[in-house]
Amino acid sequence: MILADLMKALGQFSDPRFRRVLWLGLALSAGLLVAIYFGLVGLVGLFAPETVTLPLIGEVAWIDDALGWGSLLLMLGLSVVLMLPVASLMSSFFLEEVAAAVEARHYPSLPSARSIPLADQVRDALSFLAVLVLINVAAFAASLAFPPAAPFLFYGVNGWLLGREYFQVAAMRREGREGARRLRKRHPLRIWGAGCLMAVPLTVPVVNLLVPVVGAATFTHFYHRLAGGRRVTRGR
Repeated sequence: MILADLMKALGQFSDPRFRRVLWLGLALSAGLLVAIYFGLVGLVGLFAPETVTLPLIGEVAWIDDALGWGSLLLMLGLSVVLMLPVASLMSSFFLEEVAAAVEARHYPSLPSARSIPLADQVRDALSFLAVLVLINVAAFAASLAFPPAAPFLFYGVNGWLLGREYFQVAAMRREGREGARRLRKRHPLRIWGAGCLMAVPLTVPVVNLLVPVVGAATFTHFYHRLAGGRRVTRGR
């Protein structure tokens, strides 16, 4: 089960190699999240007045207030949405090193996996990011039309997107692009369910910073379990 794969991933925190990638992933995810947040604040500031007069409160210099201590709470709240693109970008760039650490500990008899060229990683990450944004915009519009469906749309849509992306990247190292796609199409519901499990912690501030690395480790185990005895590994 995917929960067993998740527990294996969490159990590797004692591995120095895994912790190094985890801390690097945390730092980069947090940095990217902060950069996106302040970019949005600056963009809104270009079109909003510097001060706003509120009833019973008076004049408020909103941009300065937004960048004060209250900004931290706002950023934590927005991280529920902003961590989706961050997680999608980080998954492609960290999976190679995370998967290598997982396989060295849990699958030591396997031969070396093929490396995914950096250009392919960048292309795949950007194309997936575009799809993620477009589909989430459509899901958000649908949730405005029928608000009770909003949480189901969020977890269902992003579970499908994250499961597809994480599994594809994890399987590509040993199956190639087409082999990974064929394997993914044989297990769509299981991959969707695993993606939904990854989408849940994305809605928990601070915890969601762990998702890119822990998710990559979880889906490495998940891939090996689905591939089973039919793995064919091509050398580098």
